[in-house]
Parts: sequence; structure tokens; C-alpha cells
Amino acid sequence: MKIKFETDYQEGACPEILARLVQTNLEQSSGYGQDVHTERAKALIRTAIGKENAEVFFLVGGTQTNTTVIKSLLSPVEGVISASSGHINVHESGAIEATGHKILTLPGHEGLLDSQELESYLENFYADPTHEHMVQPGMIYISYASEYGTIYSKHELENLKSVCKKYGLKIFLDGARLGTGLTSEKSDLNLKDLANLCDAFYIGGTKNGALFGEAVVFPKPEEINLKNFKTLIKQQGGLLAKGRLLGLQFEILFEGDLYFSNARHANEQAMKIKAAFKKKNIPFLFESYTNQQFPILTPEQNKFLSEIFSYELWEKTSDGNSAVRFCTSWATSNEAIGELINAVESL
Repeated sequence: MKIKFETDYQEGACPEILARLVQTNLEQSSGYGQDVHTERAKALIRTAIGKENAEVFFLVGGTQTNTTVIKSLLSPVEGVISASSGHINVHESGAIEATGHKILTLPGHEGLLDSQELESYLENFYADPTHEHMVQPGMIYISYASEYGTIYSKHELENLKSVCKKYGLKIFLDGARLGTGLTSEKSDLNLKDLANLCDAFYIGGTKNGALFGEAVVFPKPEEINLKNFKTLIKQQGGLLAKGRLLGLQFEILFEGDLYFSNARHANEQAMKIKAAFKKKNIPFLFESYTNQQFPILTPEQNKFLSEIFSYELWEKTSDGNSAVRFCTSWATSNEAIGELINAVESL
């Protein structure tokens, strides 16, 4: 059997979550998140972000979360600005458009939006005398980490915030891989920074040790109409009857350092992979410091490694080589990393 490096959600849940699920299995609790575990999880997240009045909601998966939050933040005439490589634009099967909202794309720079290009786009949009006949920009969608494992600096996010404030746009941050983004050696952001700079973001559990689940955070609920948000979750098919399964997992992830220790482990293992490829002078498509690594392999190198490991073909390069993705997780073992390093050294 091949050693798998395809994604960061191939394993089930981390042992701490599984143990607590078994321990509490026969508890009887109210449904739809009206239980003590969910309430405690919300309290722990509010403390972690430094916003005691924040609203927190739990959904099952990333696409469900993106569609629900974006639909809630936009009026019927508005669209969402995203990098062309953004997850909602490429890998969500038109889910956002299916809600009636257009994705307005800008060039991505290794997966990231540039604040100057955003401002130029908005300036030109409103300078057009016919802009009332167009889809109005209502928010920006960004990811941390991005599809390419890259991250925004605090300065870059502050610049995006400044432009959005000038033009009345909201900021929504996709945090499917938030843990590995925040624990990256290059990160200068933390949860409290995100709470100050974003109108909404989510803390990804599915890709960081939970069986499933994402925690949506509205840090400043007084600035957003959330009156019917839970009803919207239900309408989108996202209101889990056994809601305590979501709340319990985030309670465990945030009652100590588990959320971040899981992510640090994934990053540390990825950096070992990165070092091995760099030692062999193998180039990378992107300079990522998170748990996704994108080496560019010759056909011979790809054939050799693919016989031992499974990983994702990302794109073909102009010279006939292949950019591939190796992805680590909270569960990536030292043994698996050792096997890969030995194989890379033999290339």
C-alpha cells in the first residue's frame, strides 16, 4: 500500500476527540447545538479571539460554510471578490453562484489578493457611469492559508482592510487551514488579529484533527444583521440535529493547546519534506511555509515517487515537468516522513 500525502483530512479524528466522543456517547442533550458542550466551545473560542460578544456558529464542512456565510453577508445585488485561484471559484462546483451571487475574480499572487489591485478595481468600477447595471462588489473572500499554502502578513491584511473600509466592503476569511496558517514560522498574525481585521472568519476543524466541523466567527455581530443566520444555516441544510458532535469537538480543540499543536505538527512535518527536496535542488512552484508543499518533478522523478507514495498532481509546467502537492496533517508520522526523505535522497 502506498504512503498517502494527498490531503490533510484522510485520517479520522485525533485521539483526544475520539476518547471524549466515546466517554460522552450516552449523554442525552438537546439538539441543534443547544447543549452544554457547544456553549462551552463558544465560550472558549470567544476567549481565544478576545471578543466576549462574538457570535459563533458550527457547521459541518467548508463549502457549506462558505456558501452560508457569503449568502448571509451579501444583498441580492452583490457579488464576492476572490482571487481567481480562490477555493470558491475553482473547487466548489459553482456553489456560490447557485445561491444567486456572482464571484468577481481578480488575479491571485500565489493565491493572495493584492490591496493595490483591489483598490484599482473598485475605483474603476465606481468610476464607470453604468456601474448600477453591474453586479455590485459587497465583500472580499480570502483564505488563510491559501490554496497554495501561502499566507498574508498582518500588514497585507491591514491594507486589504483599509481598502474595504473605504469602499464599504466586508472581509470574509476562509479558515479551512487556519491552524497551519497561524502556526507557520512566517506568520505574524493570531486569532485576536483576525477578530479585529475580519467581519467573519472560520476556524477549520475538518483539516486539523476533528472528524468534521468548522466554527464560524462573527467578531463584531453588532455590525452585521445575524437575526436569521441560524435559520439560513437550516435552509442551506447545515443545521446538524446532533449539534453536540460539533460543539464537543471544538470544546476539546480549544480547552488547551490541541488545535494549535495539531497544526504545528503538520507544519513541522511539511518543513522536513521541503528540506529534503531543496537538498536535492528540486524547485518548488510556490514558496509555502505551511503543510502543503509543491515540488516540481521531472517525469522520471514523478514515476519513481508515485510508485511508493500517493500525492496530488497540481499542474503541468511548460517544460513538461509536473508540479505536485505533498500534504501533511496532524497525524503524519515520523515513519512516513522518513520513508519519503529516503526516497527523495535516492532521486
